[in-house]
Amino acid sequence: MSAADTTTPAKVPPPRPAPPPPSAPRRPRAKAGSAGAGTPWLLLAPCLLILVLVMGYPLVRLVTLSFQKFGQSQLWGFQPAESVGFDNFTNVLADSEFWSVVVRTIVFAAGCVIFTMVLGMLIALLLQRVSGWVKTLINIALVASWGMPIIVATTVFKWLFDADYGILNAVLSRLPGVDMIGHNWFASGPQGLAVIMLLVIWGAVPFVVITLSAGLTQVPKELEEAARLDGAGAWGVFRYVTLPILKPIIVMLTTLSVIWDMGVFPQVFVMRNGHPEAEFQLLTTYSYDRAFVVNDYGQGSAIALITVLLLLGVVAVYMRQMLKIGEVE
Repeated sequence: MSAADTTTPAKVPPPRPAPPPPSAPRRPRAKAGSAGAGTPWLLLAPCLLILVLVMGYPLVRLVTLSFQKFGQSQLWGFQPAESVGFDNFTNVLADSEFWSVVVRTIVFAAGCVIFTMVLGMLIALLLQRVSGWVKTLINIALVASWGMPIIVATTVFKWLFDADYGILNAVLSRLPGVDMIGHNWFASGPQGLAVIMLLVIWGAVPFVVITLSAGLTQVPKELEEAARLDGAGAWGVFRYVTLPILKPIIVMLTTLSVIWDMGVFPQVFVMRNGHPEAEFQLLTTYSYDRAFVVNDYGQGSAIALITVLLLLGVVAVYMRQMLKIGEVE
């Protein structure tokens, strides 16, 4: 064995760890109450300005007129407007006809909202089960009916339900034992309002269907499948999975429908040729008649203001429900 074989091998020093990369410089945090907090208000400013310009003056004028005696003499400038305090509101609230109109309006709006939401939900669920081309055709029909002007739709319904030339009476009369020739659908208030309700529902369903269809695409299929594996039927899946997820959308649609249906005017006005009978009066048409038929603009403004306050109550309920949903989430 040679001397080279008996020598101890030299120790190699371990590699040094690489130095950590230099940390990025920290950005200074924006202080609370800085300019960033005002950015949302800056973006909303144009919209708020337009709302103030479009709705501010009419609303102020409405409130002013509701506390005045204002008729044709005041309108033409022959007499100055007289302040009467709360007399207009007292006279309106003491009138039994007004409360009949309020009840009729609430029943009418409730019927429209219930049927619109139920029918819209059924159609939206049906669209999830049909083929692609059928779904496309239905969506085209919904958008076409939704985009039809109210006056045109009302004219079409007037022709459909016409007593002398209405196609509906002719079709129904072909059924065995049915004779609807010459039947006047507007001879009674409830029957005529049912026709107008059908018109309102027909125009409101497309928006509800399209919105709910978009919401149904956000329901996780895994949750539905898990519910079916746990033994839930179609109703159980809808009640415990689909409905809770769609609740914010349903609350929004219901509130908007209440506001729209409480404010129905052109359908009733055009259907009754500009002169709705007492059995067809809703809050909107009743306020119009008081202001422009009876020429009592102060009392008409008071009725309109009461209607606005009722709708603000609906909006308050809506905001409360949305805040509750946000807290839960």
